[in-house]
Amino acid sequence: MNGRLTITDVAKSVGVTPRTIMRWEKSGKIKRSKRDWRGWRFYIKEDVDDIRKFLETSYEYNGEETNMMGLTKTTIIGVIFIITAMTAIGASCADNNFAGTGAETQPAVTETNTSVDINLSSLPVVVAPQRMTVEEAVKYTLGPDDVILIDVRRHPEFTGQYPITSEGKIEYKFVGDIIVAGLTKVQLQERLAHILSEYIIEPEVNVQIMAYLSKVFYVVGEVNQPGKFYMKGNTIDVREALMQAGLPNQASSTRRCRLITPSANGKNIYKDINVYELLYAGDLKENVEMKPGDVLYVPATIMAKIIRVISPVTDTAGRTAGAAAQGAGLAALAL
Repeated sequence: MNGRLTITDVAKSVGVTPRTIMRWEKSGKIKRSKRDWRGWRFYIKEDVDDIRKFLETSYEYNGEETNMMGLTKTTIIGVIFIITAMTAIGASCADNNFAGTGAETQPAVTETNTSVDINLSSLPVVVAPQRMTVEEAVKYTLGPDDVILIDVRRHPEFTGQYPITSEGKIEYKFVGDIIVAGLTKVQLQERLAHILSEYIIEPEVNVQIMAYLSKVFYVVGEVNQPGKFYMKGNTIDVREALMQAGLPNQASSTRRCRLITPSANGKNIYKDINVYELLYAGDLKENVEMKPGDVLYVPATIMAKIIRVISPVTDTAGRTAGAAAQGAGLAALAL
């Protein structure tokens, strides 16, 4: 067959029915199969790989498919097996790899069949590693809430530490308010030297950034340390952002991540990011730059969502079974 597979062979290899594959092709969810001279469908290895990738993430961002009635027979059988197994082990299911990564531990993310709502104000502040190159430090533009140290050589009266106000100014003693927002530290040194030249001869000014607090980005969803992060530069790439967030966890659907950029007109800009290809295949096209205010969302797999739905039920069943066993043991001791 020269490496060609029939639709029956493909369906068996991915665990669905031929009818399901034809339905996906008809709806445009996967690309249409090739045809031979007789008009019969055939597939090659690359087609099967594409179908497998779609099957892994076919329920993300798809309200119709997230309904339990839309699951394949194979998935439903798997769910029944999980429910049975988790009910049998009872309370021990709390130690499952997916425990602690659900919505109850991430109140910032509320997911429905048709949307994902993210409450950025409820995210914790994560102290990121202080890694910054000299080039980034020079290019960093100051903004509100940053803290700077101004050192004027031989003139301690002009030396001090100053927070930048919400208006982008510092209240510089003996001089007054100075607008510093949007300046690099080198540009600020030059501006201060020009201002102080009216008071002292040939001022030597050095500026250090003591706290980088004006630029933030967010990583939410299925990562080991979701939260609000402070940027040490004007941009940060997706890979570095994921490293600071502790990388995706076992419940993550890494092929369906999204970068959300707020817009001035109130309409967010969305970009799909294949984190799997970036981290495990080295595809640097996916390593896009994040700007201040950007949100990187890492969704959960359909199986993780199912486990979180049934986990409260199995916990209750486990506690009930444990109580019944304890009562039976006490009754046996009383005999």
